[in-house]
Amino acid sequence: MADRKIRRVFIARSIGAVIVAAVLVGGLYGHPAAAARGHAKVKPTPAAQAPGNSAVGMETQATHAFVIEVETEMVLLDKRADEHMPPASMSKIMTAYVVFDMLKQGRAKLDDELPVSERAWRLQGSKMFVPIGGRIKIDDLLKGVIIQSGNDACLVLAEGLAGSEEAFVELMNQKAKEIGLKDSHFANVDGLPSPDHWMTARDLATLSIRTIQDFPEYYHYYSEMGYEYNNIKQGNRNPLLYKGVGADGLKTGHTEEAGYSLTASVKREDRRIILVLGGLPTMKARAQESERLIDWAFREFNDYKLFAAGDKVEDADVWLGSDPKAPLTVANDLVVTLPRKSRKDMKVTVDYDRPIPAPVKKGQAVGKLVVTAPDVPTTEMSLVAGADVDRMDPLGRIATLAGYLVWGGRH
Repeated sequence: MADRKIRRVFIARSIGAVIVAAVLVGGLYGHPAAAARGHAKVKPTPAAQAPGNSAVGMETQATHAFVIEVETEMVLLDKRADEHMPPASMSKIMTAYVVFDMLKQGRAKLDDELPVSERAWRLQGSKMFVPIGGRIKIDDLLKGVIIQSGNDACLVLAEGLAGSEEAFVELMNQKAKEIGLKDSHFANVDGLPSPDHWMTARDLATLSIRTIQDFPEYYHYYSEMGYEYNNIKQGNRNPLLYKGVGADGLKTGHTEEAGYSLTASVKREDRRIILVLGGLPTMKARAQESERLIDWAFREFNDYKLFAAGDKVEDADVWLGSDPKAPLTVANDLVVTLPRKSRKDMKVTVDYDRPIPAPVKKGQAVGKLVVTAPDVPTTEMSLVAGADVDRMDPLGRIATLAGYLVWGGRH
């Protein structure tokens, strides 16, 4: 009796399962039931350990400071980086950026000669010593701006390329918005003190990165050690260029209001770091503090490449798929930065809804890769399907659904 009863229950469940499956199979695109859903177990990847995004506290006498790893965009040091600061001659990086943009668009050429006005000739502060009434090539003027920090060279470029300083400043403010400067405003082309002229340390770093990325053909000006014009030779004011630390730019600044400041780029092997310092008391302090912070950034932090674009992270279960598994990959290289001492505690985990419903398209975002380490912010990257997986044919779907309804999640 007991055996017959078990058989009747089994047959009834089987028939019911097939009927339900047949009803559902035509339009079922999701998971079979709530019980089949859930997050995949969070587990370390085969890469074993992985780093996070963070910064370690560091003291500096600068009133404003910002240090960022370019590739990973990890902030290593942030001291009042979003406060307005007088940029002094560091704002000439934007002056040069606008000129580079005109050159790249074909609106000007390096050998074009621009006239020197009396106003440009009389302009005070750091100078290229342009001759009144003369004509100077844009190539020479850029060297005068970047290497010699010439206020007069800035004005010759502005008047020659835009008609007036005011018109050129409008271009600077427009371009600042276009390239993502969050809180900067320009009132002149040379950085001389003005209540309407300010930048933030973060914006200076952003501008520097865009200069390097957007104009590799012109970036070399920033690493040139000296330039002679009108029989007057002047050396580049960037102290890091003389230290052998890997510096290849960008610009110093100094006014009584701003103190001594520096925006610098340093590259060692595959790492590039941007440093912005403002408000230092002396030229010597600027040289010493910039070198100290650069050495600290490269010594205490490192980049770790976890996955290259297209690397398989793991195989994911696929519900009602022609293949039971789909490879999960990353679309871009995953490189993270963290303090070297945190490497032993870093972890990489995968997070996605299991199983993934078919059909699955290659490149489809299906989850995320999560990188954690103690005392650092979490880093996340999308996981994408590495291959197409079609849906099962109708008979396969019926059999799978019937099996699920009969046996539950055991098969």
